[in-house]
Amino acid sequence: MAPEIDIIDPDVYERGGIPHEQFAWLRENDPVHWHADPNEGVPGFWAVTRHEDVIRVSRRPELFSSHTRTAMFEEFADEEIALYGMMMLFQDPPDHTKLRGMVNKGFTPRMIKKLEGHIRRICEQLIDEAASLGECDFVEHFAAPLPLYTICELLGAPLEDREKIFNWSNKLVAFNDTEYIGDRTESQQFAAEFMGWAADLAREREATPRDDIVTKLLAPDENGDRISSEEFQLFVLMLSIAGNETTRTATAGGMQAFFERPDEWERLRADRSLLPKAVEEIVRWVSPINLFRRTATQDTELGGTAVKEGDKVVLFYGSANRDERVFDDPFRFDVGRDPNPHIGFGGGGPHFCLGTHLARMNLKIIFETILDRMPDIRQAGEARRLRSNFVNGLKELPVSFTPSPTRTR
Repeated sequence: MAPEIDIIDPDVYERGGIPHEQFAWLRENDPVHWHADPNEGVPGFWAVTRHEDVIRVSRRPELFSSHTRTAMFEEFADEEIALYGMMMLFQDPPDHTKLRGMVNKGFTPRMIKKLEGHIRRICEQLIDEAASLGECDFVEHFAAPLPLYTICELLGAPLEDREKIFNWSNKLVAFNDTEYIGDRTESQQFAAEFMGWAADLAREREATPRDDIVTKLLAPDENGDRISSEEFQLFVLMLSIAGNETTRTATAGGMQAFFERPDEWERLRADRSLLPKAVEEIVRWVSPINLFRRTATQDTELGGTAVKEGDKVVLFYGSANRDERVFDDPFRFDVGRDPNPHIGFGGGGPHFCLGTHLARMNLKIIFETILDRMPDIRQAGEARRLRSNFVNGLKELPVSFTPSPTRTR
């Protein structure tokens, strides 16, 4: 008998996380499922739940557009689409290809490698600051500040602006959680404030260039093309939110997974060579971004289902990353999983995550530092989840520990 299917209600995710039982049924019985929209008078959408179908949609932007109605599940007004359509996340080739080519110069291996020592110092500092407490909220003290400080370092943001950026990021991503934001108008206000801050940052760098990503983004490329003011502001907005929230979510969710499966924590403690594989498994397991939307540009077929031009198509990464057709024992958290073709950084194609290498570095270093400095870390209270069908996040994760004053390895 088919279960009741509701894979879009934010309350479902706040209560129990990704509804994996429903997704498992859909993958087996109705992998491209027509789902009603929760808003009255708004057309429904196709829910894409299998790994191969998510990848196919991701790699065919000429059939499934990120630009037509943006890549967000929520419906945007035409004036919002006109603005946010200049954001790389919401573009299709060739516009996306051109803009991504411009911003790639700020994400070279050399630029990312420069951050490694900085990230390690932040991790040590965070643990030093928590050492006297004995217990704290893992999200507030570890998962949230590390990616925020990393992005701020990447942008060269002043220290005094970091909490402001953190606040904007929280409110713009957690738009379904009333603890963070009130309504759509408030969200637009925060976006405008953030973009104004980015405009000021651009003016400062143009006056005083540095060896950082902002200066490189503002410089003309080999063809003399430059990123526009609006494109730059929207890119900073995207980078600050995506780079902060996804790594934060993976860090907190990964730590929770270890609490629930202490044998895997002990396995990692005993064999640090597993860290790179553990990072990939954390991303698969958590699936920090649960969904993105595409719009069909013409009549087509997906997973044996007819999809019409203009239909809303929603990709569920949290489902695809548990697909039994791809992963052996997908509901087992395995720090040694190999191979691990997860799509936690996107399903390939033009929108594969630009900050993948930076996210992996953040995750590897923070878990390495925790293993060194607080190997006995344990959960000390109930976790609280974000009310969101978009970000699979935790708001609170109480922990206790006995931190060592120096590195143990």
